[in-house]
Amino acid sequence: MKQKNGAKNFVERWKDHGYEKGEMQLFWIELLQNIFDVKNISEFIKFEQQINGKFIDARIPSTNVLIEQKSIDKNLKKAYQQAKNYDNELPYDKKSRWIVISDFQQFQIYDMNQLKPQPKIIFLSELPKRYDELRFLVEHEVPPEIEISLTACKIVKNIYEILKKSYKIDSKENLNSINKLCVRLVFCLYADDAGIFQKNQFRDYLNGIDEKYARQGLIELFRVLNTPLDERDDELDEILSEFPFVNGGLFAEDDIKIPKITSETKYYIFAKPDGFSWSTISPPIFGALFESTLNPEIRQGKGMHYTTIENIHKVIDLLFLNDLKAEFENCGNNRRKLKALQEKLSSLKFLDPACGSGNFLTETYLSLRRIENEILKKLLGEQIKLGDLDNPIKVSINQFYGIEINDFAVSVARTALWISELQMMQETAEIIHKDLDFLPLKTSATIIEGNALKIEWEKVDYIMGNPPFIGASMMTKEQKSEAVAIFGKIKLSNSIDYVGAWYHKAAQMIQNTNTKAAFVSTNSITQGEQVAPLWKKLLSEYKIIINFAYKTFKWYSEAVEKAQVHCVIIGFSTQNGNKYIIDGNEMTSVENINPYLVNAPNILIESRSNPVSEVPKMLLGNKPTDDGNFILDEKDYSDMIKKYPDSIKLLHKYVGARDFLNNKPIRYCIWLKDIEPSEYYNNKEIMRRLDNIKQFRLKSTAEPTIKSSETPYLFFFISQPTTNYIIIPSTSSERRKYIPIGFLTPDVIANNSTTIIPNANLYHFSVLSSIVHMAWTRVVCGRLEMRYRYSGGVVYNNFVWCSPSENQRKKIEQTAQNILDVRAKFPNSSLAVLYDENTMPLELRKAHQANDKEVMKAYNFDLSMTEAEIVGELMKMYQKLTS
Repeated sequence: MKQKNGAKNFVERWKDHGYEKGEMQLFWIELLQNIFDVKNISEFIKFEQQINGKFIDARIPSTNVLIEQKSIDKNLKKAYQQAKNYDNELPYDKKSRWIVISDFQQFQIYDMNQLKPQPKIIFLSELPKRYDELRFLVEHEVPPEIEISLTACKIVKNIYEILKKSYKIDSKENLNSINKLCVRLVFCLYADDAGIFQKNQFRDYLNGIDEKYARQGLIELFRVLNTPLDERDDELDEILSEFPFVNGGLFAEDDIKIPKITSETKYYIFAKPDGFSWSTISPPIFGALFESTLNPEIRQGKGMHYTTIENIHKVIDLLFLNDLKAEFENCGNNRRKLKALQEKLSSLKFLDPACGSGNFLTETYLSLRRIENEILKKLLGEQIKLGDLDNPIKVSINQFYGIEINDFAVSVARTALWISELQMMQETAEIIHKDLDFLPLKTSATIIEGNALKIEWEKVDYIMGNPPFIGASMMTKEQKSEAVAIFGKIKLSNSIDYVGAWYHKAAQMIQNTNTKAAFVSTNSITQGEQVAPLWKKLLSEYKIIINFAYKTFKWYSEAVEKAQVHCVIIGFSTQNGNKYIIDGNEMTSVENINPYLVNAPNILIESRSNPVSEVPKMLLGNKPTDDGNFILDEKDYSDMIKKYPDSIKLLHKYVGARDFLNNKPIRYCIWLKDIEPSEYYNNKEIMRRLDNIKQFRLKSTAEPTIKSSETPYLFFFISQPTTNYIIIPSTSSERRKYIPIGFLTPDVIANNSTTIIPNANLYHFSVLSSIVHMAWTRVVCGRLEMRYRYSGGVVYNNFVWCSPSENQRKKIEQTAQNILDVRAKFPNSSLAVLYDENTMPLELRKAHQANDKEVMKAYNFDLSMTEAEIVGELMKMYQKLTS
């Protein structure tokens, strides 16, 4: 009632007026406080947030809401596009879940989870009745199927804990038995609520047994459920004889150890919140959560995780489901076409070669059966013959194949598919108005326990899933061996992530077939040095074509170690056809998708030692290999100068990436290149440090390092220029639109966490600071987590430079100097602060935008081009230059 009254008062306060600039903040503050009782309003909603020189009217970070406000009676048609443009500027992890457009008298709400969002409109006058539809402003939406499945898993967790208490020894064998027992109990609880058993048949049976005999009663029940009716003992207890034959192998094993079943155990088995029914769980989500609850390898992590249905559909919709739905729509009411489509649905085969708890398989099965049920509705409407209804269901779970290395996950996957089958049979029974025999289970998915890289894959129509997310540097020796056995001993094979082996094995499987595949992968397989070794064979030998691709987004998965990974989805086959790139909420039809997920030719950017264009060579900064003995902090420097005044000429400012970006701490290094030994021989502190360096290098196992112990007075690797030079941090935040670069004098020593360009000038600074070079960098550079890993070999040496006219070059140099001049106006702000998207001074942003404009003109690029289009053109130029 309080919220309703708050909404009424709010409507009365704001009807018939509203001015964007003067009243926007007050409007939203009152809405959030008066209706939803938001506290700490200044922390909750952010107004006029600056992003790349533009100002977002309002954002609610905690619920990912972006608000675009207009004055009363203003045209809202362009406002949505304006809001989307702002949203596109936001980093991936801050993309909007909701966009709200308002003119004070109405709210247009866009759900950005939809590929083509359509507005839901709520008028101000309707708020007292519809205010609850704005609850997404303050609360994360939890879909009912997730809420129910989370509740189910909390129940299972309680059952697990009470069962575990009954075992005296916490052995692997006992834990395995608890897991199997939980699977069986879940099936029985589901069968009770879903009408597979008689109503509460399992509950009444177990509760009707005395505590002393409950354990034995459960053992006998499982045997009965696994025994066909005509093979059961004639003297079987009447209550047990009424249970159906389940089949499917779920109750087949007799070797599980069942603990004592106490009255407390019974309580936890049957305890559930009011209104909860096991029949309403979502098998794809519940299966994953079930595994998270009980899998010993995952249980040690925090919380329960699942792959969202939305993310599963990112894989399966473009792989096959959208096409099947389109076929259904094209059938109309044509009986022949409908039956042909049903036969087609029942003929398709699907494989997930790293299926875990089977969520991709179960959601795919459910999606196919939903189409089949729609077909049956139309056939029924067409005076379908009763004889056709005897066995109307054609799609079955035996069309589904999975491979999983964890034995418990295999059991969960099979159970989730059985529950899916039973749920869909009930829906079909309602459609055809005819009872169907749910039991015994007549079909079974082929879920194999094993290592997918070591066993043969079933020949299927579609391969899908999210193989293990293990980076190349994190792989075990055995995993590297498995991967190399798949894709062979190729150049830089050690740099390929584990998932690369799944791509290669899938590519082998689909040769000379119409099979299509789609995998979720860490985005590292489309970035940096890894791209060429992974994709070269896929493109040249296997003739793989990328049919669709989701560019980097955050993937939330069911296992703790897989949560919140930056991922891509790549759909591929050997067949041509329509191709789509999805970036955020934008889906674009393109001519080709290359391994960098760009609409450009299939080129592979490999590390090269020299630039493809005529520009100065880039070098790695100086590498000390000294265990810190060359380096001095400010106190060390001060002490050295005080004790040895002549040493000042031996000490130089020393800069790494962090120093350069943050202006601190100020460090120095001992620099003895071209210095006569007599100038430092009597400096005991320097000589002590040189001895330490010598000993440190002698302890190394690397021959070059041992060799360098002969010259402990020199850095291990020296690249220091004798002229001014450009410095670029090797690692920089992905949140920056521009990587901060700058000029240093030759007396400042840059270390190997930077790259340097001797003999560079303002022209080089301008182009490297431009959006053109940054677009290229974002696509081809390696990543450390999501941070840019800039390198000369991959990024700089493969970058194609423009050929400006003399006039264009002068303008470019002017805009470069302007960037440096603007920076100089903020002497107390580090580059990290100046280039942070939230604190970048508007004057500096405008200087960069002016520079971008002149560089784009020098490339003869249209100023309206997107970054993806810029990279596409650069890759065409690269292909032409290197061919």
